[in-house]
Amino acid sequence: MAVLIDQPSWPAHGTVWSHLVSSVSLAELHAFAAAHNVPRRGFDRDHYDVPASSYDALVAAGAQPVTYRELVTQLRSSGLRVSMRERRGL
Repeated sequence: MAVLIDQPSWPAHGTVWSHLVSSVSLAELHAFAAAHNVPRRGFDRDHYDVPASSYDALVAAGAQPVTYRELVTQLRSSGLRVSMRERRGL
């Protein structure tokens, strides 16, 4: 299992958010998220946005804490990263 989570640092909606990704497959990411009650609406093409209040529980469940830079590096090397160009529909 290679589910990764960065530190909560992205402000929105009155809290800060982390990104939850897999460096293996989207199937692994969705399975981990479902098993730990991360709402599917939090999925954004290649990651889940999760609030700071969920961070400790997800780490305790096995998500590996990494820096944002390491998270993006792992996501790119897995081939799962959706580029900004793709996000914009170009």
